[in-house]
Amino acid sequence: MTAKQILKFDVIGYWSEVKLDIIRKYASAYSRILAARENPRLYHIYIDGFAGAGINTSKATGKLVPGSPLIALQTEPSFREYHFVDLNPGKSQHLEQLSEGHPNVFTYNDDCNTVLLDRIFPKARYKDYHRALCLLDPYGLHLNWDVIATAGKMKSIDMFLNFPVADMNRNVIWRIPEGMSQYDLDRMNAFWGDDSWRQVAYSTNKNLFGYPEKEDNETIADGFRQRLITEAGFKHVPVPLPMKNSQNAVVYYLFFASQKPVAAEIIEDIFQKYRK
Repeated sequence: MTAKQILKFDVIGYWSEVKLDIIRKYASAYSRILAARENPRLYHIYIDGFAGAGINTSKATGKLVPGSPLIALQTEPSFREYHFVDLNPGKSQHLEQLSEGHPNVFTYNDDCNTVLLDRIFPKARYKDYHRALCLLDPYGLHLNWDVIATAGKMKSIDMFLNFPVADMNRNVIWRIPEGMSQYDLDRMNAFWGDDSWRQVAYSTNKNLFGYPEKEDNETIADGFRQRLITEAGFKHVPVPLPMKNSQNAVVYYLFFASQKPVAAEIIEDIFQKYRK
């Protein structure tokens, strides 16, 4: 990497640090429970679909803080395998350097929408007694529903998911729903899986301009929560945690989805501390 290509770590705010703390706490509980399992013994792996460089810069302190890949690598007991994906070649290269000496770490400079389905999720098949904790943390509408639905239907994956409501509101779900680009509509349909988001995002009431009234963020997030249950097949999807910016506006919702009630109970307990 040349001097002109020096990697700049992502600068993260308070709620992003909260998210990392939540991942740290759940990963520890998850790995402890699965590593202790016998008859049959389970093989548990960690998957990060938008892994980043592995290190971030705290906006509050200016200090470097571990990102989700490093948190996973530091989790005890250890996962059996780690799969880190990022489309940015500089970040992927940095992840390779961070994980050097760990033969059970695999990095992919690729689009997670392809590589997760083709190469990584098949390593977490239920019938093989493999299980996975998967973090899907896109910056915006850069994730396809096929990935989310496959994770649910495999019955072997616990999933954290960034629901990017700010990107939706900025580019798609407008109070006057005209003039949206086809590119943004396609991104929204790909993330949601179809265009049924329109029935969730707009009410039957009309605004002053004669258009259907836009629903609030909580209603849109709950519509997606129901979709994770009914369409993706996750049995347990707690109410997501709103993640905010410095102006206290919701930027995204942190979802968790699992097949196990004990997993939902652990997350509910963690989420509740931050809801207060």
